[in-house]
Formats: sequence, C-alpha cells, structure tokens
Amino acid sequence: MGNRNRNTAIVLIAAGLFILVEHYVSFFTIAALLFIALGIYKIRSSPDKTGYVLLAVGVILMFTGHFTFILSVVLISLGLFYMKSKQTHRDDSYVQRQTFLESFKRDKEPWELKDTSMWNVVGEIYMDMSLVMLDQKETTVILQGVFGDVDIIVPEFVGVSVNASVLVGQINVGPERETGLVNKVIWQSPNYDTSDQKVKLLVSYIVGDIDIKMV
Repeated sequence: MGNRNRNTAIVLIAAGLFILVEHYVSFFTIAALLFIALGIYKIRSSPDKTGYVLLAVGVILMFTGHFTFILSVVLISLGLFYMKSKQTHRDDSYVQRQTFLESFKRDKEPWELKDTSMWNVVGEIYMDMSLVMLDQKETTVILQGVFGDVDIIVPEFVGVSVNASVLVGQINVGPERETGLVNKVIWQSPNYDTSDQKVKLLVSYIVGDIDIKMV
C-alpha cells in the first residue's frame, strides 16, 4: 500500500506541474485568488453579505477560463497530501478520506478522534475537542486541500501542536495571527510535553481561514 500511494502521489504532482507549466499563471488568476481570500476574511469579520459576494466573484473568475490551472492545483495538492499522510502516520491504520466538498462538524455530542488524514477541494471543518474521546496518547490529524474554512476548539487539558499554512488567507492559532499571502504558523501549547492527551494538527490549504482556539 505504501509504494502504491507514493507512486500515485508522484504521478499526480507531475501531472499537475506539467499542466501548470503549460498554462502560466496570469494576473487574472491572481485577482481571482485575492477576491476569494478577501471574501473569506469578510465572512469571518463582518455579519453582512459582502464577503459572500466577493467569494462568489472570485470563484466565478477562477472557473471561467481557468479550468486547467484549477486542475493542476488540485492534482498537486492531492499528490502532496498522499505523500504527507504516508510520511506522518506510522502505519496504515489511520483514517483517510478525500472529497470534493466536505462539511465536517463535530460540536454537539461526544465523538471519537483517531489518526486522520482528510483532503478536500472545498472544506468546512469544525471540531470541538472538548467533546472528543481520544483512544491513544498522541493523535495526529492532517487537514489539507484547496479552499478551507477550519475552526477547531481545543480544551486546556489537551496538549496541542500546530503546523498550519495557507498560501492566501489568515491563520489564528492561540496567540499567533498571520494574514495575507504565504502564511505559516508553528505553535505548541505550554502543556504539550506534560499532557496525557496530545493532538498534533497539520493544516494546509491554498486559500483558507484557519482558526484554532484554546479554551
């Protein structure tokens, strides 16, 4: 299974890079990404509908005449996801899922969290870990994709290590905040080394809004 996943990842990345080289990134594409990022930011910071309008404009600009660019980004992202999953998880017992559109919400009742790798083109992720049941001392969660809105609540009794990155968008992790282009935050809670229950979060999106709160 390991060799097959690795070969699949290499093929996907190579195909994505080939398409991307053949069709260079134009100013039009950059403008579409900026509209999307601004839309996500406005949705999170303002109750009016301006953010949704900006997001819709960005998506329309991106899909109109940019199918090959989007396809290349998706293939590269998926290939990198396969590689990271195999390198990070110690064995093949982890949960792996890939979807085009993902709405993953765990906030109303107790739920179980295992080692997980999750990839999506468009993802809305909401995890309340104050309700989580962990069956091992350290659990690793990989969240990766193209467009993502990620909200995670981590209680103080859980030690958390975060490695989060977005090409366009914003990241809020504990006291750390990054907004704009090419953002990355590496942060670890003060109790991580001494906690009986630990969660390692690896979050990476092309365009995204990542918010991880400690309560």
